[in-house]
Amino acid sequence: MSEKRDFYRKVFALVIPMAIQNLINVGVQATDVVMLGKVSEQVLSGCSLGGQVFFIFNLFLFGVSSGVSVLTAQYWGKRDTDSIEKLTGIVMRLAVIVGLIFMLGSFLFPQYLMLIFTNEPEVIAEGVKYLKIVAFTYPMVALSMTYLNLIRSIEQVMISTIVYGCSLVLNFIINAILIFGLFGAPKLGIVGAAIGTLAARMLELAIMLFYAYFKNHVIRLRLAYFVHIDRGLLRDFVKYSSPVVINEIMWGTGYSAIAAIVGHLGSSAVAANSIAHVMRQLATVVGFGIGNASAIMIGKTIGENKKKDAEIYAGRLIRLAMCFGTIGGIMIFCIRPFIIKGLGFSGLTAEYAHSFMIIMCYYVIAQSVSCTSIVGIFRGGGDTKFGMLADSGTLWCWSILLGFLAAFVWHLPVKTVYFILLSDEVIKVPLCYFRYRQKKWLRNVTR
Repeated sequence: MSEKRDFYRKVFALVIPMAIQNLINVGVQATDVVMLGKVSEQVLSGCSLGGQVFFIFNLFLFGVSSGVSVLTAQYWGKRDTDSIEKLTGIVMRLAVIVGLIFMLGSFLFPQYLMLIFTNEPEVIAEGVKYLKIVAFTYPMVALSMTYLNLIRSIEQVMISTIVYGCSLVLNFIINAILIFGLFGAPKLGIVGAAIGTLAARMLELAIMLFYAYFKNHVIRLRLAYFVHIDRGLLRDFVKYSSPVVINEIMWGTGYSAIAAIVGHLGSSAVAANSIAHVMRQLATVVGFGIGNASAIMIGKTIGENKKKDAEIYAGRLIRLAMCFGTIGGIMIFCIRPFIIKGLGFSGLTAEYAHSFMIIMCYYVIAQSVSCTSIVGIFRGGGDTKFGMLADSGTLWCWSILLGFLAAFVWHLPVKTVYFILLSDEVIKVPLCYFRYRQKKWLRNVTR
């Protein structure tokens, strides 16, 4: 019994800061949704669809940092900090390059990017305003987010909570002032939201650099490792991270494809999806925290050559994810009428929001379980290819394919289309269970 208590104590020491961080990240998006929803549906839709570009970029960063955590968590079990520092240099160099590409694309071609997601001129115009400002956040986010995600694998999780907490406060203040023109400031609407995001990202980078160079004495940021790459570790990174990066990009572009399909169903559907998306994120803050904690716990335990313990821990973590996923689903069901009323939605938008959130009630349970399995247990054990096949296959070959046909060929009702678009997570649950039972994820991938 004492061993179980010690296990759950270690898990929640990781989960709680990560859940708070996830909650803060949702808070940043919820701030934009609530404030811009008070301006107009077109402004809210422009911000929501313009944010899909960052969503894809964010998933790339999550992919590379999750991919490298397969290695860093196990090297942390061996206490090989030099290899972790070398891997940090590899990942951050790649992230900055991609960040610059996203910055140029968003600044130079925002209208073409918006056309992917919607054909409504007013929504496109608002999204272009947003993208041309937030474009400059991508290189900053590349550095700060990659570093903060990476040091999670060595059990340094509180700094992320501090960074994103400060970011949320600054973003909220600037948003309120510039969106609504408080205290004599100009009333900028969506431009104010973009400026708030830019300021928040600058603060995140400043705090992260201060911590990396002056406070973190375990893992150092070394310019030499940023410039000169260890070829052996690079091969390992490519081998184990490539499936994760492909997985996250396919998953991210898949969700952007879903947003594009919904975007062509009208601004009422987009607005309803925006709030349903935020509610999903809110309901899964603990589930995603368990998923990230699982990768650390499993990776570290395997790195210590305790595979039997890793197998026992995996079973406990899946049950924990199912429990908190169920709590999240019940939460959405209970508060959905208050959210719709509080945002002032009416007519078709309110009808869609009600139905979309009902779908989210069971969706978050399945997503909590699949996230803990794929992002946590399997990746922590070095089994990255299965997650790529399961995520990409169910999303693209089922949800998006059938959702596209339902929307544009069969012309089914919007609610039915949305139900089909969000059916992939349910299909993944039995696949993850069979993979877990096979035990093929129990691998030591360190040199």
